[in-house]
Amino acid sequence: MGTHSFHLFLGVMSLIALVVFISLYFVKAGYGIFRSNSWGAAINNRMAWILMEAPVFIVMFVLWFNSERRLMPVPFVFFLLFQLHYFQRSFIFPFLMSGKSKMPLAIMSMGIVFNILNGYMQGIWLFYISPFDMYLPDWFYSPQFIIGVVLFFTGMIVNIHSDSVIRHLRKPGDTNHYLPSKGLYRYVTSANYFGELIEWAGWAVLTWSLPGLVFLWWTFANLVPRANAIWHRYKQEFGSEVGNRKRIFPFIY
Repeated sequence: MGTHSFHLFLGVMSLIALVVFISLYFVKAGYGIFRSNSWGAAINNRMAWILMEAPVFIVMFVLWFNSERRLMPVPFVFFLLFQLHYFQRSFIFPFLMSGKSKMPLAIMSMGIVFNILNGYMQGIWLFYISPFDMYLPDWFYSPQFIIGVVLFFTGMIVNIHSDSVIRHLRKPGDTNHYLPSKGLYRYVTSANYFGELIEWAGWAVLTWSLPGLVFLWWTFANLVPRANAIWHRYKQEFGSEVGNRKRIFPFIY
């Protein structure tokens, strides 16, 4: 893919994200707390997460492995950071899940398509299209890399901790819903989503790239409307217990 075609691809991805952002304020994706039979056939949640997240891990590995830049220090570190997130998401996070929840095949399929496209978008830029002299070793000392890495790991820690808080709300066999209140859940009702947004904001900064920015926009478009729906659900279920908690951005929204 040439540079012109790649930028056209980024534009199309950005426009689709806009449609997704608007649509999700009217349609609740039928997984997790909003699981609905109206979304059709579903499979085990653990298996669905593996099948949905693993493709991006594989796509990034193939693009990196076949690139002449694979041993360049900066692109290699980018590769490791990206793969660290998706290794945890594909092969650790699903096995920490409890319960017998299911995910609709439709949701899983859309996730697979996006992850493949996103893996391609990030990998093609980092290992093939970016200027060859852009990511030289001095990039490690740049403000972009330093600030980006701090944001990336901060977001990852918040995301993993917040997922852990959610997992431990219930005892084995319990199917009730509870309002999380530990960690950043004291300030927002979707602390896990806030963490993921911070993480990919870090990625956009440390790579200082349009593909990184498009990925951040996709994350925003997917998670902010979802956080809004969860906030309204908690308001309906728990009323005044929600208090002054915001949806996803502490003290803001």
